[in-house]
Amino acid sequence: MDNLGIAAVSGLRSRMVSLDMLANNIANAASSGYKGDREFYGVFSSDDSSNSVDGAGSTTLPVVQHQWTDFSPGVMQVTGNPLDIAVDGKGFFSIQGPKGTLYTRNGNLRVLPSGELGTADGYPLLGAGASPIHVSANKPITIGLDGTVSQGTEKVGQIQVVDFKSTDGLQKVGSAGFENTTPAVIPTPAANSQIQQGKLEGSNVAVSEAAMRLVGIMRQSEMLQKAIGLSGEMDSKSIQEVARVGA
Repeated sequence: MDNLGIAAVSGLRSRMVSLDMLANNIANAASSGYKGDREFYGVFSSDDSSNSVDGAGSTTLPVVQHQWTDFSPGVMQVTGNPLDIAVDGKGFFSIQGPKGTLYTRNGNLRVLPSGELGTADGYPLLGAGASPIHVSANKPITIGLDGTVSQGTEKVGQIQVVDFKSTDGLQKVGSAGFENTTPAVIPTPAANSQIQQGKLEGSNVAVSEAAMRLVGIMRQSEMLQKAIGLSGEMDSKSIQEVARVGA
């Protein structure tokens, strides 16, 4: 395969990565607290690239170097459900995942069989002091702007909202959860953030934009497929011409 074919294959592979990412974004466009992923394109050049197939000099190949998450807030949606909460400002809710603490903007809560406030996945919501919040299932729940959880006149806990100096170390777990993979970056109480009861934060994926990008990348993929076919035809013709001269 010549340099044209190699570059086209590399470009097609990077577009396939982008298509998978966009498809996942669109599939989660209705998921509360979901944060869309983006790709960062770059070029790859190995030590062997100077020894090109056709002697045309070094070759660089287009690749997706890494994906990054867009942490911009989604649209606040009024649900009227007292167990739906949303962060107005920066920060994340802390939940007790199966392998440690996870962080999320999805505040779709419920009362777990254990009597703890938790997520739809069954993970307990963590309050102040990283402790679960226990409530009575048959009593109304009121959640204040500062995260105070009350039932009647009794305060039963306070939801903690934490933030990070850098979100680079947050890695996705599931659709709306994040794991802190950088222990040196310690979560701290979020400043100037309030909790809104009866609301949910929607996904920050703009479906119309994602659909337009999807169409654009599919068209690019079609062009690259044609380039691969053209490269194959050129190689076949070259082989035929060499065989004809040798005869």
